[in-house]
Amino acid sequence: MNNFSYRNSTQIHFGQGQIAKIRDEMPANARVLITYGGGSIKKNGVMEQVHAALEGVTYFEFGGIEPNPHFETLMKAVDVIKQENINFILAVGGGSVIDGSKFIAAAALYPNDPWEIIQTYGSKVTQAVPLGCVLTLAATGSEMNNGAVITKAATQDKLFFFSEHVYPKFSVLDPTTTYSLPPRQIANGVVDSFVHIVEQYVTYPVNAKVQDRLAEGLLLNIVEDGPKALENPTDYDIRANLMWTATMALNGLLSTGVPADWATHLIGQEITGLYGLDHAQTLAIVIPAVWTYKQSAKKEKLLQYAERVWGMTDGDEDARVVAVIEKTRQFFEQMGVKTRLSDYGLDRSVIPSVVAKLKEHGHVQLGEKADITPDDVTAILELAL
Repeated sequence: MNNFSYRNSTQIHFGQGQIAKIRDEMPANARVLITYGGGSIKKNGVMEQVHAALEGVTYFEFGGIEPNPHFETLMKAVDVIKQENINFILAVGGGSVIDGSKFIAAAALYPNDPWEIIQTYGSKVTQAVPLGCVLTLAATGSEMNNGAVITKAATQDKLFFFSEHVYPKFSVLDPTTTYSLPPRQIANGVVDSFVHIVEQYVTYPVNAKVQDRLAEGLLLNIVEDGPKALENPTDYDIRANLMWTATMALNGLLSTGVPADWATHLIGQEITGLYGLDHAQTLAIVIPAVWTYKQSAKKEKLLQYAERVWGMTDGDEDARVVAVIEKTRQFFEQMGVKTRLSDYGLDRSVIPSVVAKLKEHGHVQLGEKADITPDDVTAILELAL
């Protein structure tokens, strides 16, 4: 296990009725910008609860943040921040709204072209407008980390940044806010959080027993409760466990002291940026192909994953590796998320464009050993057809 340091500074308010805690978290003389997406929070009662919690507080609203938040849209919110002297941002939504709000928070105080924030992966961010979150979709873990993924629609660039200045000051996690989600979003959240975990787990052994057992426990939660969430979307315990699992999957704890892969995410981001697939859909497409291509290098952890998560212990080791990759694919399909490019109307003609974007962004040494080259990505995407 490697030397490491771990930091997180987000206050979590978890449980039904916790939206009311927002008022206690507001700074004195707060001028709040409520950010949100397509408006479902105005139909399911979440916005009404937020308004009640902010009674007596000056607030403004900015809606329309896309599922893959667009730089162009977010810059309009930056204008509102400046015009109205906003000193606190409240993101109400899923990971895309929270990611977009992190960018808004940093860009509003950035002295140069805000796209530099993305181009430099957040390294030049020195301050940000403080923000809090009300989570309505369990998926990305953005409610308890310092990362965000942003899309520049004009150039089809989907890139990320990190900064300690955009950690949410607090996040409200009320599982009842997820009850009204459509099946597609429930499934996407399950796949997204699942892949977050295995990207930090299915690498190579470093005798990190705590991280391994945490990852395995979270994966077992998802395998057990993911399909149940589709069957019983208003079961509080199911939604609560999935929500907390998704948060724990990407708050930095699982990656502490261990290698991480992220090749699937980087390849998937380019597919989304170019062709508009849901983030989780790209993950479900790419990760079985990555594992198939790298099954020799990942053999030990794939076998551990097969045994501890799926209970697969019989037969030849190589056959078991193939079988557990297929088992993972079947789980995604069970959740209703298709796992091949062809399922989304894409064929091998898209591969050069994806590889070209990876090269353009400097992502030419992917994986936990930085040994996945653009040529390897071509071969991986061939396996994903």
